[in-house]
Amino acid sequence: MPAPRVIVAPQSFKGSADAVAVAAAIGRGVRRAWPDAHIEEVPLADGGEGTVHALVRATKGTLRTARVHDPLLREIDAEWGLLGDGTTAVVEMAAASGLPLLRADERDPRITSTLGTGELILAAATSGAHRLVVGIGGSATNDGGAGMARAFGYRFLDREGHDLSEGGAPLAHLARIDGQTDPRLVRVRIDVACDVRNTLLGPQGASAVYGPQKGASPEVVHELDAALGRYADVVERFVGRPIRDVPGAGAAGGLGAGLLAFLDARLVSGAELVLGAVGFAKRIVGADLVITGEGRIDRQSGFGKLTGAVVDAAHRANVPVAAVAGSLGRGHEVLTLERIEVASDGVPAARAMADPLPLIEAAAERLAKARGVRTH
Repeated sequence: MPAPRVIVAPQSFKGSADAVAVAAAIGRGVRRAWPDAHIEEVPLADGGEGTVHALVRATKGTLRTARVHDPLLREIDAEWGLLGDGTTAVVEMAAASGLPLLRADERDPRITSTLGTGELILAAATSGAHRLVVGIGGSATNDGGAGMARAFGYRFLDREGHDLSEGGAPLAHLARIDGQTDPRLVRVRIDVACDVRNTLLGPQGASAVYGPQKGASPEVVHELDAALGRYADVVERFVGRPIRDVPGAGAAGGLGAGLLAFLDARLVSGAELVLGAVGFAKRIVGADLVITGEGRIDRQSGFGKLTGAVVDAAHRANVPVAAVAGSLGRGHEVLTLERIEVASDGVPAARAMADPLPLIEAAAERLAKARGVRTH
């Protein structure tokens, strides 16, 4: 029989292992069961931390580094990537403005800034790329993208004409905006991986829903929401179109709104964007099996999330699809999978999280052995 062709396309097991490592572990497990299998590893990500590495690895692109400012304006080196097509660059705001860059006692969305994200976008745009993919998961900020816009040449001024300080809280004193977008960004198409549907303001807005995890007390949430309301008033007058009620405008502390306003970016499904960037639909044509996976598969996995999108794409291509999961949650049955192997079966959660790759590898081997070698 011909050697089976297997596409290994997981996302990260969050808090445990990134997508590149997970794909490699699944690949090793499958090879132990099917030594002659032709395995293609296509690690995936949803726009948050790890997106750059996953897309660069999947497309045989290259990693680059830029000197930028972190959320508290300290200089750091942040990675971005040029994909294998040579014309698409990818950045993730988490690399410059992400929560993991701060200690727990440093988290304060009143003062954290997206300036570094703007600097990272500029670095990628000056590479000659015609398209820029921006992942906006994992932010430490709540400044509506004002810091990012400063990197492009905009100024945010109070009634006396003084520049506002960085962060979300000073936006309460915003009176006007001066400037225009850096010309290096004008010809670049910008697509934003955004699975969050929150609007900018109110009970389901950026401050109320995501502020607490960034260090905001209930009083600070109220302060930040009012400040973003003022910001929306001034920005909408400046750009001449509404942004506050656009689904996704509240993503990443309002960075979604800033990207819409200052870059005329397109907010798209992270899953759709990532699968398109790696050419997933073409890659799986004629494959014998797709193996996906994530840290926890549950009902949400099947509704607009990356794992569900992989399963749907495999079904459209008439390719069987199975999964390796860290754990299973309620409603995982919504994903019509041929088989799911749970890596943590019989293993305490703490141990599984601390050393996941051998468990993932073993689960992939079990999956392949149970399925047997069946080719088209």
